[in-house]
Amino acid sequence: MNTLPEEKIVVEEKIVIDVDEIYAAEVDAADLGRTITATLLAEERLEGEVTLLVTSDEEVAAYNQQYRGVEGPTDVLSFAAQEPTPGFVSAPEMACYLGDIVIALPFTRRQAAALGRPLAHELRLLAVHGTLHLLGYDHAEPEEEAAMWARQDAILAGLADGAPAVAH
Repeated sequence: MNTLPEEKIVVEEKIVIDVDEIYAAEVDAADLGRTITATLLAEERLEGEVTLLVTSDEEVAAYNQQYRGVEGPTDVLSFAAQEPTPGFVSAPEMACYLGDIVIALPFTRRQAAALGRPLAHELRLLAVHGTLHLLGYDHAEPEEEAAMWARQDAILAGLADGAPAVAH
């Protein structure tokens, strides 16, 4: 679907960050890789492998429609590789692959501006959020949401530059 060249960064050979070339100047791919690594470390899942794609609203809207039946873009989508699918058996070499995270950069840029947050902090939040989804966290119920938000805030607070806890 996406025909634009991408910047590809591999962090510790387990985390792949793909950024559409048009957004490369706005995204610190290495920082996002460190953020995902910090999340996996906090959850004691260092063996986990993750791919993160930073792309357009249009691309995310297409995924949102195809996989969730929801029109329009959203900030982040997560596609867990380890969710059980009836009749499907994952290859043994994929046991560590947690899945894919897709972030819509234009949507995220607008969201960060509306919330008065730097884009880099919003991207970190979404990287943590997406990774937690890959690890089984959800926020469909109030109790789940409280647990997920608490983990997000704790992980973000532990990042090197002291990115503040965020209002959800």
